[in-house]
Amino acid sequence: MSEAAGASAPGKPLAGQLALVTGASRGIGAATAKALAAAGAHVVLVARTASDLERVEDAIFQAGGAATIAPVDLTEPDGIARLATAISDRWAALDLLVINAAVLPTLTPVWQIEPRDLSRAMTLNVLATQSLISAFHPLLKGSQDARVIGLTSSVGAAPRAYWGAYGATKAAFDALLESYAREVASTSAIRVAILDPGATRTKMRAKAYPGENPSSVKPPEVVADRIVALASEPFASPHRERIEKPR
Repeated sequence: MSEAAGASAPGKPLAGQLALVTGASRGIGAATAKALAAAGAHVVLVARTASDLERVEDAIFQAGGAATIAPVDLTEPDGIARLATAISDRWAALDLLVINAAVLPTLTPVWQIEPRDLSRAMTLNVLATQSLISAFHPLLKGSQDARVIGLTSSVGAAPRAYWGAYGATKAAFDALLESYAREVASTSAIRVAILDPGATRTKMRAKAYPGENPSSVKPPEVVADRIVALASEPFASPHRERIEKPR
């Protein structure tokens, strides 16, 4: 909990807390931002397109929540550093960092992977993750109970044909987060969770499975609700779990 946080109000377990969500303009990111705001957090919404973020921000405001948009391309040099500076100028601590933004490279055999496609995915899915941790580590240390929650994929741990490019980025993503969790375990209150959302109704999912009936997979709100729970409940760090479709 940040220094400015007060006691949680009934039904608002994250009251007074500051959360930052990347990829917050749609899908799991947008649903998570709305759910965190509903739980009382002030949410910093990060994505590339301001107009998309404004729609999420407006939905949060209409529901009585609080949010701030931060249009940033996480792959731009110094973009993350500028974001961290802007946030540290306004807040003393960051209670929750949700690393959700990712790109899905073309699904193709390993020998046909386009270097430019793989480089783009590595930049956002891996390099930006390290930059986020580096830039926000001081603010996370300023919280009394900071959480970092990273959204991963099963193909990072269990390689699958044609998913080599994306799987490689997620394997590296997982390694960074788990290493960070072990590094801060004895020196701070930061806890790290690696969350595999499983099959979820998102634009990325539709790109990977164009013939799939969207109603056959769970909505992003299911994942968002679990992230809110992880933001407020104790867990051993590093923590890993996969979210299956509710029965």
